[in-house]
Amino acid sequence: MAYSIGIDFGTGSGRAFLINTENGEIVEQFIKTYTHGTIEGELDGQKLPQSYALQNANDYMEVIEEGIPAILAKTQIAPNEIVGIGIDFTSSTVVFVDENMEPTHNKEGFKDNPHAYVKLWKHHGGQDEADVLFKTALEEKNRWLGHYGFNVSSEWMIPKIMEVNNKAPEVIAESAYIMEAGDWIVNRLTDQNVRSNCGLGFKSFWEADTGFHYDLFDKVDNDLSNIVREKVEASVVNIGETVGKVSQTMADKLGLSPETQVSPFIIDAHASLLGIGSERDKEMTMVMGTSTCHLMLNKEQHKVPGISGSVKGAIIPELYAYEAGQTAVGDLFEYVAKQTPYDDVKEAKLRDISIFELLNEKAAKLYPGESGLIALDWHNGNRSVLSDSNLKGCLFGMGLHTKHEEIYRAYMEATAFGTKMIMQQYEGWHMEVDHVFACGGIPKKNTLLMDIYANVLNKRVTVIDSEYAPAIGAAILGAICGGAHTDFSEAVKAMKEPVLYTVDPQPDKVEIYKKLFNAYQSLHDLHGYKKASIMRDVAKLM
Repeated sequence: MAYSIGIDFGTGSGRAFLINTENGEIVEQFIKTYTHGTIEGELDGQKLPQSYALQNANDYMEVIEEGIPAILAKTQIAPNEIVGIGIDFTSSTVVFVDENMEPTHNKEGFKDNPHAYVKLWKHHGGQDEADVLFKTALEEKNRWLGHYGFNVSSEWMIPKIMEVNNKAPEVIAESAYIMEAGDWIVNRLTDQNVRSNCGLGFKSFWEADTGFHYDLFDKVDNDLSNIVREKVEASVVNIGETVGKVSQTMADKLGLSPETQVSPFIIDAHASLLGIGSERDKEMTMVMGTSTCHLMLNKEQHKVPGISGSVKGAIIPELYAYEAGQTAVGDLFEYVAKQTPYDDVKEAKLRDISIFELLNEKAAKLYPGESGLIALDWHNGNRSVLSDSNLKGCLFGMGLHTKHEEIYRAYMEATAFGTKMIMQQYEGWHMEVDHVFACGGIPKKNTLLMDIYANVLNKRVTVIDSEYAPAIGAAILGAICGGAHTDFSEAVKAMKEPVLYTVDPQPDKVEIYKKLFNAYQSLHDLHGYKKASIMRDVAKLM
C-alpha cells in the first residue's frame, strides 16, 4: 500500500492530510489554526496601515512539525509506505529569509519591523509600487503584460519586494532569499533552494521561455533587478516533477523515511483542479473560500484582460492554466453575518442554529429582485476584471424597511454577478465555458448560494464533495513524484473527490437575473471605470 501527504496552507489555518494513493481515501487529517493568525491593525502595539496583512512564518512550520508526526502516530503507517509529499499555499504570500532559510522576522532587531514578516496575499501595502510597474509597462509597450491580464496587482510578489525596498531597505539587506511561502516550505523539507514554475509564473513576472522580465525591472527601480537576481532567482522545478527527497534532518524530526519525495509547491486554488478532477478545457472551476479563484485550462495562450496570469504546465503539463478571482466571498458573508440584528441572533440561539443557517432560511424565501437591492462586492478591492485593490464595496437601493436577510441575499447575488463578469471575460477572449465546478466548504454547505450561481451564470453547477480539494490535489502531486502513479490522468482518476450535487438553471429565474445583472454591470462599469476615482478616494479620506 502506498500513501501520500497533502499539506494545504490556507489564509487562517494549515491542514495535513494522509491520502491512500489507490483510491483517494482520506486516512487521517490534522488541522491547526495559525498561532499568530493574520497580523492586521497592529504589531506588538505598533499601529499598522489598513492595507497591511502579515503573518508569522513560524506558524507554517508548526503545521508540519506537529501535523505529520500526529497523523503518523494515529495511523501507525510505516514511514516507507509514504511515497511523497505535496504542498499547496495561498499566493502570493511572500517570505523574507536568511541564508539558513530562517525568517528575517526571527532575527534580532527585526521582530518589531512589519516588513520583515510574511506579506499575505491580501496585503496591499505595495499599491503605489504596483501602479508604477503598470504605468511603466504601458509606457514601454511591454506586450507580454497581456499574459498577466494587462494589469499589475499589489497582491503580487514584485510590488511587495519594491514596497519593502522603499520602506525598509534594511530588511532587503538582511534577507538572503525572497520567495513564495510555498517554496519556502518545500526548501525547508528538502534543504534546497528552488522555485516552483506555478508560483513564479503567476505572480512574479517570470515566464519559462524568457525568465524574469528584467527589461521592466530596470525601468522602475535601480535596485530591483539585482534584488531579483540575487534573492529570488533559483533553479525552477515544474509541477509534475520532484524537487527531491526529504532531508535526513527533517525525516528524523517528522518521522518520515528519507526516501520520501517532495513535489514543488502549487498555488492552493490550482491544486483544487486536480482534487476535483477538472483537467479539460471549457470547464471553469470556482475554488470558494475566504476569496474565490476562477480557473480554466486551455491549449492556447490568450491575452485575457483582467486575469492574474496564464502559465503553461502550472497545473496540467502542456495546458495553459488561467486564473481570475474575487477577493471577498466568504469574508464578505461573514462580515454581513456579524452585523445581524439582535432579534435574529436571539432567534438563532433559541432554535440552536447558526446565524448563517437562519439567514439562508430567510433569504431562500425571497424571490430574485424582490428587495430592490444591488451590491458591489468590492469590500477587499477587486481582483478581476477591474484589478483595483483600492476600490470599495457599496449597497444600492436601501430603504427604511430593508431587512437584514435582504442585504445578505444581495451580497450573495453580488458575488455571483462578479463571477459572471469573469466568465464573460473568458468567453469574450475565445475560452468557452460549458460547465462550472464549485469546491470548498461554502458551496458544500450553502445550496441556496449555488442555486443563485446556476441561475445567474445560466450554467449547470457541479458541487464537489470536499472542503479540502486543495489538499487532495497536493497529495496527488505527492503521489506522482513518489511514483505511485505514472501520470496525471491516472493519479487524478484514482484520487479525485466525488460529486456531491448538481444545480441546473431554471428559465424563470434566469430571465430575472439577466435584468438584475444588467443593473449590476451598469453600476460595476460606472464605479469601476467611469467614476472609479470616487471609490478609490473614499479610502484616502481617513
